[in-house]
Amino acid sequence: MAEGSSRPCGGSDDSLEGNPKKKCRRDQTPEDGEQGTLKNCKRMQNELKTILEKSSQKLSQFLPVISQPGAREGILYLRNRLISLKPDILMDPIYIGLFGSTGAGKSTLLNAIIDKNFFLPVSGSSACTSCVVQINTSRSKQHEAKIHLLTDEEWKDELKGLVALVDPSEDSEDNSERSEAALKISAIYGKGAENKSYEELCRMKPIISIPPSRCTIFRETTAEELSDKMCPYIRSPTIAAGEMTEEDRKMQIWPLIKNVEVTLPYSQVIPEGVVFVDIPGTGDFNSKRDEMWKENINKCSVIWVVNSFQRILGEKIHEMLLREGMKAFQSGMCRDISLVATKSDDLNLEEYRWEKKKKNINKHDAILERNEAVKQEKSRMIKKKLEEKLPNDLEVVHKADLVYTVSAREYWQKEILSKEETEIPKLREYVRKFYIKQKRNVLMDHTMEAITIFSLIWSLRANKHAQYQLAKRNHLREIIVQKIADLEKDIKECFLPIEQPLKEGVEEAKKSYKAAIRSILSRNHGYQGYHQTLRAVCLKKGVYASRTFYRIDINSSLAQPIYEKIDMNFGKVFRIQMGTCSTLKTCLDAFKEAMQQKLQEAQIKLMADNEHKLAFLKQETDFIVAEAEKLVLQKKAEIYQSLVVSIQNDLLLCYEEAAAVRGQQAYQRMQTILSNGIMRAVESGMFERAENSMREHLQNMKEQITKKLEEDFSNMLSLAFCPWDQLDGKLPDLQNEFLNINFIHKTLQSATTS
Repeated sequence: MAEGSSRPCGGSDDSLEGNPKKKCRRDQTPEDGEQGTLKNCKRMQNELKTILEKSSQKLSQFLPVISQPGAREGILYLRNRLISLKPDILMDPIYIGLFGSTGAGKSTLLNAIIDKNFFLPVSGSSACTSCVVQINTSRSKQHEAKIHLLTDEEWKDELKGLVALVDPSEDSEDNSERSEAALKISAIYGKGAENKSYEELCRMKPIISIPPSRCTIFRETTAEELSDKMCPYIRSPTIAAGEMTEEDRKMQIWPLIKNVEVTLPYSQVIPEGVVFVDIPGTGDFNSKRDEMWKENINKCSVIWVVNSFQRILGEKIHEMLLREGMKAFQSGMCRDISLVATKSDDLNLEEYRWEKKKKNINKHDAILERNEAVKQEKSRMIKKKLEEKLPNDLEVVHKADLVYTVSAREYWQKEILSKEETEIPKLREYVRKFYIKQKRNVLMDHTMEAITIFSLIWSLRANKHAQYQLAKRNHLREIIVQKIADLEKDIKECFLPIEQPLKEGVEEAKKSYKAAIRSILSRNHGYQGYHQTLRAVCLKKGVYASRTFYRIDINSSLAQPIYEKIDMNFGKVFRIQMGTCSTLKTCLDAFKEAMQQKLQEAQIKLMADNEHKLAFLKQETDFIVAEAEKLVLQKKAEIYQSLVVSIQNDLLLCYEEAAAVRGQQAYQRMQTILSNGIMRAVESGMFERAENSMREHLQNMKEQITKKLEEDFSNMLSLAFCPWDQLDGKLPDLQNEFLNINFIHKTLQSATTS
């Protein structure tokens, strides 16, 4: 916006929600309305970018005329703050995770969501996706896929475990873990390599071509061409040795694939900046891929637990996945979770008619009737679990749509259900609305931060007389030091609700750990070779993602009684986004309000001649507290996982000893080693050490918060009360920019409240 304009930036004829008259058109779709909203967001973002660039340029041009050291550093700080405000807010990714077991239909669902049938590999007879796959859109006209491979060190770390699983001295009974390990080794080193030692394999040259960059990139003009190129790399092998096609040989690199990033040209069905993450349901044997598995779950703002309709009606795997997903509320960025039932059109009409005593119902009505019944049943189940684990003030606990029943097949074929009845459009609409809400809030935060900076610049002209400024700064510093000391006490009290449940959880864990051991070590699986699965668990320090037995985690199972006791209060304390009366956010908010009150009182004594200085100090206080809240978000996962990490560390030697067992009755001997080892660890205080570890992490967080606040407020005061005598009458005129940003912020506020 040019300086001196008679109308503030953004104009009064265009609101964030678009032109109301356009909404009345009969042919307008929800996508059109949301596209209008996004267009206005983009316009305001661009206007903000222009204002920030002009303002930082003015400050840069002003720097050469300043010689006073303190003043120069201050102007540099303000200019860099303006530059650091990321202008492309709408490009910051929002992750939506599709989390489900193999064969659940995640890839088929994702193909329908992005409106590209058979883009990701799908199979009617076997599981396909073998790694984490991310899909996003960009303004590029090309379709791109980046195939990231494990480093040599990461692969060799996995190779040790694979060799242990295919030890030739072991019996040759059929076992899925052993078979998969042998398949991985032979895929990389050739037929018969599975019988060689780790040292021999390390000296061998792989039979496949591995790019030095450990990354293969495909760029194609069409989705079909990209799909043909990338699919062999992200599909699990389903062929037996000796029956390979040319495409199968391309697939031989699959054991080395870490993750795949796919970028598609911009499409109206999905906003630019939304990243879909296809997450395997259980993790991975490879330590790095399993670490990425956890990271991907924790960075997702939305998690869809995906499973096929028949499995949801029968198996309980979706409940296990829901529990895993709900952990992201405690330790990650998750704000919403839903169950997505795929293949909702898969119904035997005659059986349904007989079961429901409805001889004349047609398939269309039967599908919709059954879908609604399953929605109600599973919604009650999910709501109950959410209420048990999460604070009542969370929006997800009360939301209407906890379950979606979708049919990707009918989305394309439209033989029985309409597109709307497949609920694919409903999921897209949810994604767009969630995206718009999040981006609008972030845009508001950025405009508020810019206003903070302009407020200070506005107030600088009044900073005269060094001794006077120093006295004012010292007076406020004493107030702030006292308030931070008060906050430290409040944070300590804030953690108290976790203390008693933590103690109770430890006592419960000491009582129930034997049952947890039995459930993992002594269950009758009905499969041969479970001792190899157990060896894999031990090789991976108590955690293993099995395709047959799903995710096995001894450490989490032992810690589960503690988590069941602390989960509710932990959520209340660390639910930074919501702020109930007993959360850590409430402590920080109370501290912020107390600071604002003290600054208001100081206005009378210290800043009666400078309203803008008070406005800056208040707004900068908001910013500093918001930065402290970010610290909480970064650290809460570490605190939450401290119990499991402590237990795992206590049992490392036990796992190593069990993993080394070979020969006859290996399974029974591993059971004994693990049972006795866990028992000794419990008797020596394993759960108490885990309890103390969480307490230490809580104490460290309290100290980090207070230290950060002390440093940030000290910098704020030094800047705000630096004497600017030399600058009087020379500061650049940024009044028009200040007014324009204020207008953008008020427009955003108005749209949000409406």
